[in-house]
Amino acid sequence: MRAVVHERYGPPDVLRVTDVPRATPQADEVLVRVRASSVTRSDCGLRSSEYFFARLLTGLLRPKRTIAGMEFAGVIEEAGLAVTEFSVGDEVFGIKGGANAEYVCVRESGVIAKKPERLTFVEAAGIADGALSALSMLRPLEPLGGRDIVVYGASGSIGTAAVQIAKVGGADVTAVCDTRNVELLRSLGADHVVDRLREDWTRRGETYDLVFDAVGKSSFRMARRTLRQGATYLSADLGYLWHLPLVVLATRWIGSRKAKLGIARYRKDDLLILRDLIDGGRYVPVIDRSYPMEDVVEATRYVETGEKTGNVVLTL
Repeated sequence: MRAVVHERYGPPDVLRVTDVPRATPQADEVLVRVRASSVTRSDCGLRSSEYFFARLLTGLLRPKRTIAGMEFAGVIEEAGLAVTEFSVGDEVFGIKGGANAEYVCVRESGVIAKKPERLTFVEAAGIADGALSALSMLRPLEPLGGRDIVVYGASGSIGTAAVQIAKVGGADVTAVCDTRNVELLRSLGADHVVDRLREDWTRRGETYDLVFDAVGKSSFRMARRTLRQGATYLSADLGYLWHLPLVVLATRWIGSRKAKLGIARYRKDDLLILRDLIDGGRYVPVIDRSYPMEDVVEATRYVETGEKTGNVVLTL
């Protein structure tokens, strides 16, 4: 089968499309013929070794898993003898390491679900990472109903998901984004949209119960003036020079305003929640661009510009 492979850490050019052996599903697995996959910020961080601490798990000198990608949407081609939830021909989506390939084996109990009928494969392939990350990061701060929330970096994969999930939870959402994405965020349900290129969102005189930095490009110090007593600053990233853990520790003991680091967790139950939201018309995936798998290097370079809106998808 054809797959996107990187056998060493480095820039996008280490990626190449080549033939690799096709996996055989175990008794509790399904073999998915991938129709669309994606390139995420997480993929880029792991491949470039930007997340150098992750090498303890991914391989100190060379990556243990050489096939790139994690999100997929496709059709089940084979099902193991113990599989009962899925059948051959089912259209599915989810998360599994090594998804930038023509085929991927996924455990029935893994992060996989039947694809919402209203979505194309391209749309479905750009959901799981950002939406599951946003859902798991926001959950410890529930209930969200009646609370005033800022989503900074609201046009990215996690940000577009966070805006919609917070609205479903009943929050009043202020989205902070660039000029070109203002109307998009309004269409996703944001109650207020701040164009960060024209206005400093921290100096509007408004205060909030939660500031969620979905891209890790602000700071607790920057957001502090906007936080009410007892409010929380939540970041999806460790921040400049990985300073956030120290701030989290300090605010645990000092002051009523708290800093927290969001931890992404991928759970099958959450994927089913997202599917129900999509089926009910309460969640819409945002796809910026799609590329054929052979153009993965170009797609990756675009993701690494930091300018993408929502998700970037690879078609197979």
